[in-house]
Amino acid sequence: MERNSQLELYGLVADQLKEAHSRVRALQVPESVRMALTRKLLVITAAAKHDLAGAARRLERFMADLDLVDEGRFPEDT
Repeated sequence: MERNSQLELYGLVADQLKEAHSRVRALQVPESVRMALTRKLLVITAAAKHDLAGAARRLERFMADLDLVDEGRFPEDT
């Protein structure tokens, strides 16, 4: 049972990573903002290899930050 939940989480994180990468590419923001977001996303992607659950939490927060950027508001740490 544990293995199935890990596989489900892996699939969920993989799908969200694809979506996040696409959203970052499509943003109409200054290049410096896009680069900062890309760096964060790459860190989350690398973390997923070692701590899938932690990466899923970080990715959820990242997606919330992308929602703010879509609204024209930039998170403080971007």
